[in-house]
Amino acid sequence: MFEAQFQTFDEPEGGTALAARLAAFREEIVQRGLAGFIVPRGDSQQNEYVAPSEERLAWLTGFTGSAGLAMVTVREAALFVDGRYTLQAGQQVDTTAWSIQPLTDPPPEQWLTQHLKDGERFGFDPWLHTTAGAERLASACEKAGAKLVAVESNPVDAIWSERPAPPLGPVKVHTLTLAGESEADKFERIRAEMDRLGLDALVLSDSHAVAWTFNIRGADVAHTPLPLSYALLPKNGQPTIFIDSRKLSNEARAHLASLAEISGPEALLAALNATAKGDAVIGLDSATAADALSRAITAAGGSPRRVTDPITQLKAIKNDTEIAGTRAAHRRDGAALARFLAWIDHEAPGGTLTEIDAVEALETFRRDTGALKDVSFPTISGTGANGAIVHYRVTRKSNRRIQPGDLLLIDSGAQYEDGTTDVTRTIAIGTPSAEMRDRFTRVLRGHIAVARAIFPDGTHGVQIDALARQFLWQAGLDFEHGTGHGVGSYLSVHEGPARISKLGHVPLRRGMILSNEPGYYKTGAYGIRIENLELIVEAKIDGAEKPMDTFETLTLAPIDRRLIDVAQLSDDERAWIDAYHARVRTEIRPLVDEATKVWLEAATEPLA
Repeated sequence: MFEAQFQTFDEPEGGTALAARLAAFREEIVQRGLAGFIVPRGDSQQNEYVAPSEERLAWLTGFTGSAGLAMVTVREAALFVDGRYTLQAGQQVDTTAWSIQPLTDPPPEQWLTQHLKDGERFGFDPWLHTTAGAERLASACEKAGAKLVAVESNPVDAIWSERPAPPLGPVKVHTLTLAGESEADKFERIRAEMDRLGLDALVLSDSHAVAWTFNIRGADVAHTPLPLSYALLPKNGQPTIFIDSRKLSNEARAHLASLAEISGPEALLAALNATAKGDAVIGLDSATAADALSRAITAAGGSPRRVTDPITQLKAIKNDTEIAGTRAAHRRDGAALARFLAWIDHEAPGGTLTEIDAVEALETFRRDTGALKDVSFPTISGTGANGAIVHYRVTRKSNRRIQPGDLLLIDSGAQYEDGTTDVTRTIAIGTPSAEMRDRFTRVLRGHIAVARAIFPDGTHGVQIDALARQFLWQAGLDFEHGTGHGVGSYLSVHEGPARISKLGHVPLRRGMILSNEPGYYKTGAYGIRIENLELIVEAKIDGAEKPMDTFETLTLAPIDRRLIDVAQLSDDERAWIDAYHARVRTEIRPLVDEATKVWLEAATEPLA
């Protein structure tokens, strides 16, 4: 009945094959005169999701998480992961060959300094590291008396005989009816920022920036409609887009040819060389531009200047068309979610469903809309102890049966051409415990505090983050992830630059879309998270002395009333929940079948 087309549940590769790969890798780096090498999890643009041909870290180590890196010397090998993936890494990696280390504290460079010897040469691929990252590696090597060496070709690729070919996903035009702003208007705004930054040219090293600027979308990586590409935008004259022409339909080719010169990716360095002559100042995005680009500009006599790509901020502030599209996408998504939640409520108490069943059902309900292009990330479907793993991904081996008395945490999203969604609901299967209801209500109150917040325009996310945690803190509890991330418009579900977290130091502006997702996780028992997407809008206050903002909730899905301890709530919090549920009922009811309508009426009743 249900199936997943956009995600799999396969087990990561492991065993003796990985041990042999590590041995072959060491032989390769020794042949190159190196004592060690670093293998990051990423591609030349620091993308979150990468093409199969770029999964070097997973191929070498077996670790499939979205953040990590490996350092290999002739003597030792270490895998660095953040706290989300410590448990996963221990399950996937041969710990007799690899030590598992923290990714941030202490930084991996400290390990490197401690494990290199005087006079040794440590290699890195300058296409897979930013210049700032390369500088940190060089400093660590220097402290050990060693030298950092940029290689011309990656040694992993030399031994990865079955490495997939680079992707050739078709490029589509993202029409003005979806984008809401012409390419010419975008060029004008970008060049105004270039003037402010004193740039002669700007390299678009982030495919998200290329997609937004040229109003195109692609299919080169999973879950994000990216056309892997670069662009070079001069202060004056025609831009150049660097993209494999085999991806271009006649329509896409004609669209791009009307805007820019089209060249293959291999022509990028030559174009940089020509542009850099005469000490031209060329902007490179400090977050995504590979060190190889900076090296090329310098070698040609130009001046690379590290900047925050101005497109990042422009792209984050959605225009009226994009806002209308995301509202439509969330209504459509809300109908699919209602069908799913009604189905779970009917089927799960029987104890026959599994985590994978839930993933497949939810994706199927979204596909039934006829508008689903992809899921926006692999669905997190965790019940019982698995729910306490923040970034859990179910596999056929880990798949757990959903039992009465459990909580089911399901975090999912969709890619529609008019908008990107991301929503988490925690569902009681049977009767929840008093502790579960207490923790859920504390999370919910923090969620409501963020949703109802009123703040000056330009407030930083760090200033809002504590609102989500206050009721957990009162009980000596907390959660170890950020409260919210930016979301794109049929682009990345995790979009910068703004976020709500302890590290959120970018001003929040009207038109940005952010998640609101506090949680609580009891290791070995259950997990709770409540997530809606929020649009920053003007807060109209009589007598206000400065521009004030607030949030408009975009997500439309019932919150499980069975998990709410109403006695904890203030009158205002109860009113917010009842008003939210009334809105969900009004907007979603016309879009669902009769059986789901019956469930929806009960699920959105006012709190008793």
